[in-house]
Amino acid sequence: MSVLINFSIFPLDKGESVSVYVARVVKIIRDSGLSYKLGPMSTSIEGEWEKVMAVINRCFQELKKDCDRVYMTVAADYRKGESGRIESKVKSVERKL
Repeated sequence: MSVLINFSIFPLDKGESVSVYVARVVKIIRDSGLSYKLGPMSTSIEGEWEKVMAVINRCFQELKKDCDRVYMTVAADYRKGESGRIESKVKSVERKL
């Protein structure tokens, strides 16, 4: 089982540049051991539903410590029996170009 999550989280009350806060979140994702891809506007994470959602919760809890307003988006694609889609979905499209 695999869920592919496209995830974005950042504070709205910390000024124009929030990269310090985003880096804290990405460290949690990196340290989770799950497959992930950092993008300029969001991060994709792949794994089992419970594990991915636990990481998202840890990210939220981290920012909640010192941020009064946190914005988050989560989009999910679940596919039974498939894994490695964080790479294969992009490669499939690139082969067709």
